[in-house]
Formats: sequence, structure tokens, C-alpha cells
Amino acid sequence: MQECGPSGGDNPCQDRADAGNERQRVTILEKTNRQGVDHMKRLVLGLIAATAMTLPAFAADIKPAVIYDMGGKFDKSFNEAAYHGAEKFKKETGIAYRDFEISNDTQREQALEKFAQDGNSPIIAMSFSFEAAMKKVAPEYPKTQFVIVDDVVDLPNVRSVVFKENEGSYLVGVMAALASKTGTVGFIGGMDVPLIRKFGCGYVGGVKATKADAKVIQNMTGDTPSAWNDPTKGGEIAKSQMDQGADVIYAAAGGTGVGVLQAAADAGKLGIGVDSNQNGLQPGHVLTSMVKHVDVAVYNAFMDAKNGKFTFGPEHLGLAEDGVGYAMDDNNKSLVTPEMQKAVEQAKADIISGKVKVHDYTSDNACPY
Repeated sequence: MQECGPSGGDNPCQDRADAGNERQRVTILEKTNRQGVDHMKRLVLGLIAATAMTLPAFAADIKPAVIYDMGGKFDKSFNEAAYHGAEKFKKETGIAYRDFEISNDTQREQALEKFAQDGNSPIIAMSFSFEAAMKKVAPEYPKTQFVIVDDVVDLPNVRSVVFKENEGSYLVGVMAALASKTGTVGFIGGMDVPLIRKFGCGYVGGVKATKADAKVIQNMTGDTPSAWNDPTKGGEIAKSQMDQGADVIYAAAGGTGVGVLQAAADAGKLGIGVDSNQNGLQPGHVLTSMVKHVDVAVYNAFMDAKNGKFTFGPEHLGLAEDGVGYAMDDNNKSLVTPEMQKAVEQAKADIISGKVKVHDYTSDNACPY
């Protein structure tokens, strides 16, 4: 066995020591590298997890629902517009939704509670009549997204969508005044509530601004929710107004309005539809329809929830926001002259610019026209 000599030169012992030190350094470096790789892996996985958490956690699990008001989802008016918005969302995204048609007032709270318990979100309530139920149920489910249409509920998890129906009604009032041959037009509301008075007041404003001496006959169908779905009574009221000289009748009455449009057409007079484009219900006899884009409100609520962009608080949708308007298509184009449409478009521009202020009945429960 060779003995270790003095340091320097050809010293085998020193060579072995150097080799051992080198192997130790390599081992330490390899361990350090592995630790670095492991740390990087953990960092990347952590970032992925964090990113996943910042993305809408409910995007893949969204369970939207809509509750229709009295009259049912195929009322060819307000509820059906909401249905079309929900269907558009389902068609574009492949995401199913649940819905329910209430048949009495007690079901409002029950339906909201059931959908919330089942984990549905957002849940859209299609009427101001859901206000009390919404105020009770929404606080019990603070993580659920709720929407109420046609009323404002000031809660942190509720989006309130309200429309400026007075503005859209003003426009169809302008058209009605120009289309009338007798100088007398009519308005038939559904349930006698301030919201429907808001439609009627805007309509009168448009009529009077166009022909100051025009006469507007106004009737409400009833004071209970059944007033939204009584086409027979709607037809009877329309006949009474026509007996008094009305030759253009605007119906803001949900399913009841279908009877109004039928009666007007049968008598060779003109009707005006509401909420949905109802021009095709009686082609050639519906002057226009005051379109209220609840379909867009429903679609946007579902899509915002899916995309993680859902917001809360009130949304006010009028002419400037394309929330309301009037309908033109092949079914009524022969009824509307270029002069009539020009007048309506001018009124629309004046309202949007602020030159014309259409009174909101709900602001003071009065109509100045």
C-alpha cells in the first residue's frame, strides 16, 4: 500500500481526496437541481390552481333558471320574450336551464326557494310581483345570483332590470295618432298597477304630442293577476272602445292582449302589440308592437354568469340602451307610411338626446298629458 507523501506533486492520497470532493460537489449540485425542479413544479402547479380560482368558478357548473309570471311562458308577449332569451342562450352554449310557470301568488316564494336549494344560479324572476318573495329568499342564499325584472330589489346578490316603457309607448302613440282616421285611439292594460299606467301615460304623451285634440280611451282589464291572461275579456273591452270610435288600440296586457288584437282585426281596425313583436299575430292589422327586450335581459344575465361577468344592482333600459323600441317587418310595412316612420324616428332621436322628456308615471303616480 502506497503511503501518502507531502503535499503537491504526484501525491495519490491528495488525488483521491480531490476526486472525493468533486463527487460530493456533483451530488450536492444534483440534489440542489432536483430541489429547484421540484420547487418550480410546485410553483407552476400553484399558479395553475390560482388561475383556475380566478376564472369563473361557476362557468362550467352554471345552473340557470327562470320563473315566468302569470300567463305562462307561451303568452306571446312578456313571458315568451323571456323564454326566447333563455332558448338563445341554450342554443349558443349547450347549457340547459330550468324554468317554472307559476299559477298562483304563493308559488313565487316556493319556486325561488326550490331553485336556490337545488343550487341553481342565476335565478331570474319575471315580474315586479316577485319583489316580496325576492326580498325574503335572496338573503338566505347570499352566494346565489338573482335577477328580478320590472322592479328594483336593493340586495347585494340581486340584479334588478327595469325598462323605460314610457319611452317606447310614446313612440307607438305617435304612430297611432298618425294612423287613426277617427281621431280616437285606445289603450287597454292588464292588471291595474303603476307599471301598466306607465305604459298608458307614455302612449297618451305620444298621441297628444302628435295631435293635441286626439282622444285616448283607457281601460284596465282587472286588479288581480288573472288580468294578464284573459283574452276573452280583452276582446270585449276592445269592442267597447271601438264602439266609442277607437280605430287603433294599444294593448299592454300580456296574454289578454291577444284577444284585443283579435277583436281589432275582426272589426277591420288596428291593434298595437307589446313586449314581443306581435305584428305577425294578425298580419296587416297590427300597426306595430312596442318591443321590450326582456329576451336580451335574460340572455345577458345567463351569459354574464357563464363568463364570470355577472353584476348586481339596477339596470335601466330605455331607447338609448335599445331596451325598448317599436317593431317593423313584412307584416306591418304596408300600414306604416314613410311620413309616419319619419315622425317616429324623429321622436326617438329627440327622446334619446333629451330634447323630449317622457313622463314616468311611477315617479309620482300621475300623468300630466
